[in-house]
Amino acid sequence: MAVVVAVPARLASSRLPGKVMADIGGKPMLRHVLERCGRARGVAAVYACSDSPEVLEACRGWGLRALLTPESCSSGSERLAAVAAELVAAGGAAAEHTLVINVQGDQPLLDPAVIEAMAAEFVRRDRPPVLTPVYRLAADKIHDPNVVKVLLGGDGRAITFSRSALPHVRDVAPEYWHRHAPYWGHVGLYGYRGDVLAGWSQLPASPLEDLEKLEQLRLIEAGIPIATFSVQADCLSVDTAEQLEQARRLVQAH
Repeated sequence: MAVVVAVPARLASSRLPGKVMADIGGKPMLRHVLERCGRARGVAAVYACSDSPEVLEACRGWGLRALLTPESCSSGSERLAAVAAELVAAGGAAAEHTLVINVQGDQPLLDPAVIEAMAAEFVRRDRPPVLTPVYRLAADKIHDPNVVKVLLGGDGRAITFSRSALPHVRDVAPEYWHRHAPYWGHVGLYGYRGDVLAGWSQLPASPLEDLEKLEQLRLIEAGIPIATFSVQADCLSVDTAEQLEQARRLVQAH
């Protein structure tokens, strides 16, 4: 089995333009992400995937690998799917024996151990189509629309994802829902079997994806199962200026 990590890096972010190149402790955020991915054991290759020549040139200047993707890609998964053949080839194994891990370019504090855990789970579960980490939500995060929730089945499979609290506890005030059910957050990494990633463009359009702006819902609507495994906590994703300052403080503290 081969493990390849790919980091979609869109310079024209809608919420915080240019964030992947924002300085954090003397390094662009994207470089932090790529270098952390490179510390994970057992990874055959790490790539940035971007439609920006500026990003590609910067990555190569850091001595890191990068692939050019189309400007038309609407999500990180679609961006990786556009270069799936190159990513699988970098692993040196057949597509169905390759795990391509999609790491977001705005997670400068990513723990490399999460990548290692995902690779181990992929093998243990006999190469599921898609695998993603989840974590138990604190009570004060259950109703935060900026936190993506995942509803899990009894077998740990993701039933659906939403920015709303799942499940809805009928006849109970929302502030007490956490007393009645476990709530799970989504870390935002995806582990794709290489052949599944390569087939992304053949998936039908997803109304739920359009409504929630969550790319994993395209898989759910297409009937592709998403397996999950639990981790201790979420990893900070930088979507706002305030979160960027938080990331800078945390990097400085370490």
